[in-house]
Amino acid sequence: MQNIVLSAGRAGRLLLSEAETYQRIFGLDVQLLHDTLWTALAIFILFFALSYLLFNPARKLLEERRKRIEKDRFDAANALSEANALKLEYDEKMADVKKKSAEILDDARHRALRSQNEIIDEAKEEAVRIRRRAESEIELERQHARDQVKNEMVDLAAMLAGKVVSANMNTDIQDSLIEETLQEIKESTWRDQ
Repeated sequence: MQNIVLSAGRAGRLLLSEAETYQRIFGLDVQLLHDTLWTALAIFILFFALSYLLFNPARKLLEERRKRIEKDRFDAANALSEANALKLEYDEKMADVKKKSAEILDDARHRALRSQNEIIDEAKEEAVRIRRRAESEIELERQHARDQVKNEMVDLAAMLAGKVVSANMNTDIQDSLIEETLQEIKESTWRDQ
């Protein structure tokens, strides 16, 4: 029984402490305010400690990253302006190269035209020389042909004279026949030329 009384006593105290606990939870007392102040102070200290240990390095890391990003953006802007300047310089050089190549091509065209004109002039002069040589050769051939015709006429006249002489003609008749023949040959020869 004693155990039961002890148990009952303990149970009563337990019930009493539970009742007090319920009263304290729903009612404001000094202990609750005291615990709340200590909890708030602990949270505040924990916040500052965590802020010092975690938030400040994180802020510092973010600030360094922001500065690095700004630096990268500044470097990129500088690189872009340098690239634009290089592009303008490249464009100027390309325009200069195009201009020089156009000048070289124009010069080559002019030299080719001069060379072409010189070749044509030389060909014309050569054609004139060939023509003159051909004309002089033709003239020589004509003269040679005239000489041959004259020689043939003389031979023909001699043959004719031989026949006249052999026919016993008198000399007056022979002379007149030779004279007529030569006249006819000369007239026909000079007319053909």
